[in-house]
Amino acid sequence: MCCQVAPLLQIEYNRRPMNLADCLGTGRLSAVSPFAVVALVALGTVAPTLLVGCHGAGPYGHSVAYAPSVDEAKAVTGAREYDPVMFQRLPDEWRGKPVTLFGVVTRRDSGPGGGAALTLSVRRLEPRNLCDNMNDEDSCRVTVSDTDFGVMHVIVPLRAEDDTGEHSASAGSLFRVVGTLGEDVDTNDGTPILRATFYRHWPRNFYVTKAASRNMRQ
Repeated sequence: MCCQVAPLLQIEYNRRPMNLADCLGTGRLSAVSPFAVVALVALGTVAPTLLVGCHGAGPYGHSVAYAPSVDEAKAVTGAREYDPVMFQRLPDEWRGKPVTLFGVVTRRDSGPGGGAALTLSVRRLEPRNLCDNMNDEDSCRVTVSDTDFGVMHVIVPLRAEDDTGEHSASAGSLFRVVGTLGEDVDTNDGTPILRATFYRHWPRNFYVTKAASRNMRQ
């Protein structure tokens, strides 16, 4: 019953919809319509105790700790966190296997097959997000290091909303990508090329770096 009802229920958070399956998958229900919640409790698909203290992180992860989406959690399962130093030492152990990384876009070009070719400054995810107000998770932003840990070139097919428009991918955007590294390298700088199978995008100003800790709390 839950699987039949969930796709019909939409959560409007940060101006973007998220279905109930995503909300259940991350343990967040507060943004669900009260009428939908009552219906699900009546059907026995959601326990009333789950409704206490839930919070919707939204598409940009407004929570104290990093909150992966349902699809993201599936995509990173079995993927190895990219380590530029270890890749240089043992490249054959990394090629052809799923890897994941965070990076800030420094350049966007046209890629093969209508995709985008992104140059990323590799960053590390901070263990906790920075917040303006520790009592208000809506004030928290996904936080990455302000230190650069190398360069990665990524070939990725962008969704329409990330390809063009106000919040499209551009210099300063943050990406989390999952994909594989092959034998090919960038002809200009010799750094590796990752072909993405999944990505998550934060437009400029929708995340922060560790440098923001001067004004925000962690």
